[in-house]
Amino acid sequence: MSDDYLQRILKARVYDVAIESPLEAAPRLSQRLRNRVLFKREDLQPVFSFKLRGAYNKIAQLSPGVAARGVICASAGNHAQGVALAARHRGIPAVVVMPRTTPAIKLQAVCELGAEIVLHGDIYDAAYEHALAITRERHLVFVHPFDDVDVIAGQGTIGMEIVRQTGGELDAVFVPVGGGGLIAGVGAFIKQLYPHVKIIGVEPEDSAAMYESLRAGKRVTLERVGLFADGVAVRRVGEQSFALAQRYVDEIVLVSTDEICAAIQDIFEDTRSISEPAGALAVAGIKQHLARSDWRDQRLVAINSGANLNFDRLRHVAERADIGAEREALLAVEIPEQPGSFLQFCEAVGQRSITEFNYRGQGSDRARIFVGFGLSGGHDERLAVIAQLRAAGYAVTDMSGNEIAKLHIRYMIGGHAPPGSEHSHDELLYRFEFPERPGALLRFLQAIGTSWNISLFHYRNHGSDYGRVLAGIEVPKAERAEFLRHLNELHYHYSDESANPAYRMFLGA
Repeated sequence: MSDDYLQRILKARVYDVAIESPLEAAPRLSQRLRNRVLFKREDLQPVFSFKLRGAYNKIAQLSPGVAARGVICASAGNHAQGVALAARHRGIPAVVVMPRTTPAIKLQAVCELGAEIVLHGDIYDAAYEHALAITRERHLVFVHPFDDVDVIAGQGTIGMEIVRQTGGELDAVFVPVGGGGLIAGVGAFIKQLYPHVKIIGVEPEDSAAMYESLRAGKRVTLERVGLFADGVAVRRVGEQSFALAQRYVDEIVLVSTDEICAAIQDIFEDTRSISEPAGALAVAGIKQHLARSDWRDQRLVAINSGANLNFDRLRHVAERADIGAEREALLAVEIPEQPGSFLQFCEAVGQRSITEFNYRGQGSDRARIFVGFGLSGGHDERLAVIAQLRAAGYAVTDMSGNEIAKLHIRYMIGGHAPPGSEHSHDELLYRFEFPERPGALLRFLQAIGTSWNISLFHYRNHGSDYGRVLAGIEVPKAERAEFLRHLNELHYHYSDESANPAYRMFLGA
């Protein structure tokens, strides 16, 4: 079987439609990790994914008579684009069955390549079963996304290129894993020529089908898979890819959603390109592996497998990247409910960069705030910040690893002012802008002063030149003229939002 795959990969027909993707140095990431990291840029393929290789190699092997019947596949997107382009290049019809949850960017791409699209089910498995039914009804040729010798051989050409581009002088290749076709092909080629090179697969924690299968010694079917890295959201790996993984894969690394988001940012900082979550798995795996090993000055290849990312997902990626890279900590802190307490808290924090600050007064003597800090020292600095705050008398709960807090609670802190409280009579709502730099929030609070109580506060550093704060401030009617004079002396841009309907409906009295 080994020699057969080696020959199949050497003879694979992929370059009619695919490019030999570059192997690029990642200098910033390499310097930080103290190892030489190289990116295999499969995101630069015509369909922005490696999947084109296997799909075309399979279709290219079909005889003219068989190919004329047309091809069909089931895919969440990248394989679908590969099949559609390959079929168009050969001039044969293609049907693509996709889950209804497939990102719009992938649907549009497949449509533009001329394939017939059938939407069925909410997950890949449902689309797969429906595609098999259509295959029987219409006598089409099914192109499996990973469990096919020609597909695996097509993906294996990536390993062939890596060997040629490095001359075999490398220590490990990190490979994203879904159904296993990519790691099977890459591993089968590289390990036969350079057995010392580590082949390390990377899967999301919530889609670990290959990890669980290798651990069990047989293929297992996951009850469910996470959808964030939709390109590898597979419940059961392929039979042939699993057999090859058993022979050639040294290890499987599991990474979190936050670690994937941080890896997307790492890739962007070195290449100015944006990977899809599945495409950044290998980089996330390298970072996690190096964090628990003593590897230094090793030559490590990360296969950046795809870049089909919906633009609206960037918001989620940006929010989670700093936490995944341990550049941000999220804390819940109790402070006294009294004028000046925000300022005292910020003074206790010092010149650290505050990335987020959420609070809504509830009429008690203690206030709970949700606060984010920028970190440069990772885990150790986060623990030091917590210890420093506790030593200053604050009750602190670390929320950095709390999924509910990160995904939901941080956006829900607020609510109406308590009925009958002083908030309901005296609260004014203002929106402020000020130059964004370290310590800017502390200076802002110092400028506002301690004469008036802050009853609502929201601040989030979005990486722009100006910080934006929404603040509720309790100002008795008799003091409002004085308060306005004070605001005008600060030279901060501000606007009164007390009559804003969003405030009145969701936050005001």
